[in-house]
Amino acid sequence: MRVTPCQAALAGAISLNLLLLYCTWRGPGGSPPPSCRPPRGVPGVTVLLREFEDFENDLAGTARSFASLPVPVVVVAETPPYPPVPLPPGVGLFLLHPKADRPPPLAHPELYIHTRHVALVPDGARAAPGLLERMREVLEDKAGDTRLVVAPVGSTPLRCLDLRLEPRAWTVRYSPGSPALCRAVEGPAVLLLRTRDLFTLPFPLARPVLTALFIQAAFRGWGLHLMTTAFPTPRRPPLSPHSRWKAENLLETRRRRLMRDLGVKREVLADGGERWYGCNKETARCFGTVYARTPQYLLSGRWTPPCCLRALRETAQHVTTILEAAGIRYWLEGGSLLGAVRLGDIIPWDYDVDLGIYREDIGKCRWLAAAAVGEQVEDPQGFLWEKAAEGDFYRVHYSRSNRLHVDLWPFYPRGGVMTKDTWLGHPQDVEFPESFLRPRVPLAFAGFTAMAPNDARRFLELKFGPGAIEKPEYPNPDVRRLGQD
Repeated sequence: MRVTPCQAALAGAISLNLLLLYCTWRGPGGSPPPSCRPPRGVPGVTVLLREFEDFENDLAGTARSFASLPVPVVVVAETPPYPPVPLPPGVGLFLLHPKADRPPPLAHPELYIHTRHVALVPDGARAAPGLLERMREVLEDKAGDTRLVVAPVGSTPLRCLDLRLEPRAWTVRYSPGSPALCRAVEGPAVLLLRTRDLFTLPFPLARPVLTALFIQAAFRGWGLHLMTTAFPTPRRPPLSPHSRWKAENLLETRRRRLMRDLGVKREVLADGGERWYGCNKETARCFGTVYARTPQYLLSGRWTPPCCLRALRETAQHVTTILEAAGIRYWLEGGSLLGAVRLGDIIPWDYDVDLGIYREDIGKCRWLAAAAVGEQVEDPQGFLWEKAAEGDFYRVHYSRSNRLHVDLWPFYPRGGVMTKDTWLGHPQDVEFPESFLRPRVPLAFAGFTAMAPNDARRFLELKFGPGAIEKPEYPNPDVRRLGQD
């Protein structure tokens, strides 16, 4: 069949209109299909608006200001902002949260960002002509590990902070920094980085945005450059008291979720304060059942979470105070004595505290006496006393919910040798001469003074072997050795 020029032109027009219609379609999250976008990696900056609150925001004004540059502007949110925000034409909306009755959102938002650079802009910022481009030029001119460029928003200067990670201790430390040593900033800021860098991060769009990116950058050794020129802000009335309360609560919730995802249990702030994100008296402990004397965190190259060490210190001090008041003779045992001699503290990878007691003294303490007849008793401070299911010894738990504990091992003398009735097969689980306890001596441990055998070195070498103090090792080297970290 012969096609006339008129028919060919008509078919071409129809095809073009269909292509244009397809390219104006917006899929899940309101973003056009990637096949209608320019090639990936083109010069320029895409602005992402991520840090805003639904209940009180300047999202429309911020989007309108940056879209006027012009640059691509995308609002990123879990769900559509409510109350609805009238976004300017051309501003995209990318939704992260799936809905049961709709196709899932696209798993890779980076497929919808085709510029080489991306800027994360906080709510309320206004565009400054040429400043995004200057930030991009600074980033490209910088040599070495500089991967982030930050500019302040508003008239208040940003505060530079040094940021140090202690992954093995689940800790992030901040200290006052300088432009030459700046790994994080305090204050509202625009952050620019390469698109490929942003989307190689495991949590590229997590909130709080700046905290999330600074910590993930620190894990990778990325440097930061601070600009002095600021993005302006409009005059806005302050948040209402109710909105401020909501914003503070949401910030705390998001921060806790972020730290859980990043594996951070404690932040040490530049002013010396601390934020804790791990377990407490009302929650379960941060790790599960311990197999072969090796907690799961050791297999991950980490040590005992700091919240757990804090709880163990508190429990140990509480128990020793009760024992001393009741006249029960006790002493640091096993790994706890080893930690006291080495560090004056709990060994950083230990998961309980061990104390020896004279069996004949048990009746002097009402909580131990009750546990000895099978009762599980909670003292007025919320510590839980019980007899261990594994044998003839006792446990004092941090709380009914949080089972971090101190083990109390009842020994008794037999022919000048201290022995007991339950042996669990641990290498240090051996008898010893009673002369080590005559007298017992005070020893610094975990922030207080505890009682200990009178010749700690000889006692520990009897338990663990020669050189035990100078040669630290994990509880079960056959499963995991200290040198493997």
